[in-house]
Amino acid sequence: MPIVGAFMVPHPPIILPEVGNGEEKKISDTTRAYEQVAEEIAELKPETIIISSPHSIMYADYFHISPGKHASGDMGRFNARKVSFEEDYDTELVDHICMIASTGEKGERLSEIQEFPAGTMGERDRFLDHGTMIPLYFIRQKYQNFKIVRIGLSGLSLPVHYEMGQIIQEAVKRTGRRVVFVASGDLSHKMKEEGPYGYTKEGPEYDDRIMEVCESGEFDRLLDFDETFCEKAAECGHRSFVMMAGALDGLSVKAHKLSHEATFGVGYGICTFEVGDKDESRKFLDKWRKEKMEALESKRRSENPYVRLARYSLESYITTGKRISKSDLKGERWEDMPDEMYAAKAGTFVSIHKDGALRGCIGTILPTCDSIADEIMQNAISASTNDPRFPMIREDELPYLEISVDVLKKPEPIDGPDKLDVKKYGVIVTHGRKRGLLLPNLDGVDDIDTQIAIARQKAGIREDEDYSLERFEVVRH
Repeated sequence: MPIVGAFMVPHPPIILPEVGNGEEKKISDTTRAYEQVAEEIAELKPETIIISSPHSIMYADYFHISPGKHASGDMGRFNARKVSFEEDYDTELVDHICMIASTGEKGERLSEIQEFPAGTMGERDRFLDHGTMIPLYFIRQKYQNFKIVRIGLSGLSLPVHYEMGQIIQEAVKRTGRRVVFVASGDLSHKMKEEGPYGYTKEGPEYDDRIMEVCESGEFDRLLDFDETFCEKAAECGHRSFVMMAGALDGLSVKAHKLSHEATFGVGYGICTFEVGDKDESRKFLDKWRKEKMEALESKRRSENPYVRLARYSLESYITTGKRISKSDLKGERWEDMPDEMYAAKAGTFVSIHKDGALRGCIGTILPTCDSIADEIMQNAISASTNDPRFPMIREDELPYLEISVDVLKKPEPIDGPDKLDVKKYGVIVTHGRKRGLLLPNLDGVDDIDTQIAIARQKAGIREDEDYSLERFEVVRH
């Protein structure tokens, strides 16, 4: 039996009368919509409710699923300790989710990630978060006879969150449970100047866009939200909504928008999704990946020698363990190599992206090899295997990688930030032996103060420590 219904809901503590003390009346549309959600869930009579929450335990590279048999929580941190919950977990469904994740098996095909990063390992927190409790507050007023499964989000890409949803769907089928999926998440936190988080233009843009997408039920469009755009909008629920979409993969859906408010400067949106029979046209991740692969193949065919060399170097190392050298660059494929790649020396950076998210970036400020070609080959392997922020790239990821190469010009000292331009110049910040670098023209780095701050943080230079500045230009391939 597939999931019988799904709901997109917010989690503002102020919506509870015990917390709001009258302020909740200012978001009465959201309250009425929440009550309708609870009534619809009661009509569906689920045995289990799965709740994905941004405020559950969150890891950069792992989905944390509710451990143990029970959990409790209250709204004490919001001065409403009497609002409390004692919930039983559906341990059988949790076990099936973990088993499918550990084998990479998802029904008719394998996950793109073998040994999918999800399970009950990690912190053993048995206290419910408010992203889970607020939906339960409304549901428990209308319906009682159910267990829950609570799933946290991760720092992994949007397509991986969709895959987490697909794994959930397969586990539900295997148990035969009657299940409802509740995707808990607020929208933008940057909707009003007078709001607690201020305003950016991306705030209203995000809310308008996400509500239009969810109202249409065209879940493939959820995967096209740029990470930098989402970060600027300060949303918290997008990955939750994408996981829900994955749980409904290949099923017909009727979407209904119930409400959208931003009274307090934070967007609260509620949509319901009636789930029907199988619909092959709604296998959105397959469709999205196919389109991306076609675009990547087209892009690869036009890759210049710098990028082609970086890709060849890392693919050779990942698949065979071999570090190639200039002597391997023979035949028609390498006839267009510019002379400077062999004759000149320069620092280079190799950046790797997958599904629009950074997957590795390592480079050298000054040359450490005999030629630019050697520098690229060395840094391509390092970016794919030794970036401490990411696990080593696996062979099954290679078709999805986008690669860029920056060839650095010689840095020059400058006497102040006024000599910088975030689009034209990269920056090097130095204090003693501490040195941090940031490349120019990066998404999300729109001003000089941000550029310097990120470079300083990368070097571990404190705000109260003096530092010197250098700038450099790059040729980006």
